[in-house]
Amino acid sequence: MEIPKEILLFAIGAIAGFMNVFAGGGSTLTLPVLIFAGLDAATANGTNRIAIFLQNVSGISSFKNQKITGARIALKYSLFTIPGAIIGAFYSIKIDDVWFERILGIVMIGVVISLFQKRKGNPGLNETEKPGFFFYLSLFAIGFYGGFIQVGIGFIIMGTLFHFLQTSLVRVNFYKLILVLIYTIPTILVFVFNDKINWALGLSLAAGNMLGAWIAAHVTVKKGDKFIRYILAVAIILMAIKLFL
Repeated sequence: MEIPKEILLFAIGAIAGFMNVFAGGGSTLTLPVLIFAGLDAATANGTNRIAIFLQNVSGISSFKNQKITGARIALKYSLFTIPGAIIGAFYSIKIDDVWFERILGIVMIGVVISLFQKRKGNPGLNETEKPGFFFYLSLFAIGFYGGFIQVGIGFIIMGTLFHFLQTSLVRVNFYKLILVLIYTIPTILVFVFNDKINWALGLSLAAGNMLGAWIAAHVTVKKGDKFIRYILAVAIILMAIKLFL
């Protein structure tokens, strides 16, 4: 008996939504499934953005319900991702696939290393208020990569925010959702204008993503930094190994 596409997408979406909020890498599940459902690569990429957008709305709401603060400063940071996201959404792939995946794998290993570096002071209580020029340049690059392909962006954002802001991973996760939510808006518009979104499949996937995101946000706050750090490290290492093979 064949499973209806919508039910399959909902189930995969729930897993991906949990992964994306808790760490990252959910698009490594959703993009292949969308292509398996009959979409071309560009339409799968665009359709996936609907799920990502609604997933982040759900995750942010869950964090807010648990009294996690910092939305205003995260919105400020997200503005620096928008130009890069627009350029990335329009940019066609130039680099050889093999080298692209290897470079991404190296970046992810770097993220793992940064997660276990000792921080000065008490992370979360003394968040850096002026992270400097390279932080904002990194936000532009994050926007470009997110608009371009999205896969693995959660790992990169978490590593960047954790390194520059010296804050807790719970707060980093909250900021991550806001950044991705904001830069996804212009990215979706690019795909809409180019007729590269399947709304029926996108909304089925999004329903699952929203459920997974809501649950993940609750687990994130409940378990705290140490648990997130180890789960994130394992997830990144597994994805990096996959990229190198």
